[in-house]
Amino acid sequence: MISRKWLILAAAIVVVGVLAYSGWKFLRPAGLPEGFVSTNGRIEATEIDVAAKIAGRIAAEFVDEGDLVAAGQVVAQMDTDVLTAELREAEAKRRLAQSALATARSTVVQRESEKAAALSVVAQRKAELDVARQHLTRTESLVETGARPQEHLDDDRATFYSREAAFRASEANVAAADAGIATAKAAVIGSQAAIEATQATIERIQADINDSALKSPRDCRVQYRISQPAEVLNAGGKVLNLVDLSDVYMTFFLPTDTAGRVRVGTEARLILDAAPQYVIPASVTFIADVAQFTPKTVETAEERQKLTFRIKAHIPPELLKQHIRRVKTGLPGMAYVRLDPQSKWPANLEVRLPND
Repeated sequence: MISRKWLILAAAIVVVGVLAYSGWKFLRPAGLPEGFVSTNGRIEATEIDVAAKIAGRIAAEFVDEGDLVAAGQVVAQMDTDVLTAELREAEAKRRLAQSALATARSTVVQRESEKAAALSVVAQRKAELDVARQHLTRTESLVETGARPQEHLDDDRATFYSREAAFRASEANVAAADAGIATAKAAVIGSQAAIEATQATIERIQADINDSALKSPRDCRVQYRISQPAEVLNAGGKVLNLVDLSDVYMTFFLPTDTAGRVRVGTEARLILDAAPQYVIPASVTFIADVAQFTPKTVETAEERQKLTFRIKAHIPPELLKQHIRRVKTGLPGMAYVRLDPQSKWPANLEVRLPND
């Protein structure tokens, strides 16, 4: 009687075991067909720090963590009171330099007029000197013949030397006028240089003012507010951390024998642990040039001893844009790579995406 009960119990255990095995065999995931490989990875994205170009105080921040921002959108504003004051000072210096330039140009005209007048005087003194020379020559001839007394010769000689001195003085005035023109022209050049220097200063300050409006370089999501309004930052101080949701990829590692069969552009499928019902299309965009030991993120110690290549598979930007509010980084999952372009994706790896 007892033996019969044990037989029935043993038979029941066998039946349950058979049914359990059959169920496990039926329900377990199908293995990958030839031409495919899988490995675990993690979703990552390009991070961008929005930072202050120059030291200053944060006047305002216009976004919060989790907000979506567009390329070119102002996300924070640095205080510009000091820069505005420096701009007004530079503009005043430019006006002063422009006034100095006008004065220098007027001086050039004045010195050129003085030179023209000096040249006229030179011509006059030259004519007077020529007349005096002729008188002296005639008087010398007449004195030699006794037609004129000696005192006339002395007078004409004195007149000649006087006219000659006046002529030399007029030539010196022309040279002085030339020097005055050169000095005035140098003042013009100096004033023009001062205007250019102050204009460059104005443009630099204006650029700093423009850069004080901190903008998002791409379509992103705000990940962290690193600094808060009223905080004073050094040059390069970080204000916000953004995630570029148009540049999302999974990083994973493949052993050397498999990685050698992967090419940039190879098709991949991504399944995230947080949403296993979806199969996300991707393509390989990066393969490391140098092999490395598998990082500690890989589960088993045995796997970590292997040499592997780091690989990135990017999700299409247009797909990311359609589901931008669902995109999150840091999520673990599985990457499936098609090594043979002729192999057909199995049914369980056909693309399945959310409806929104």
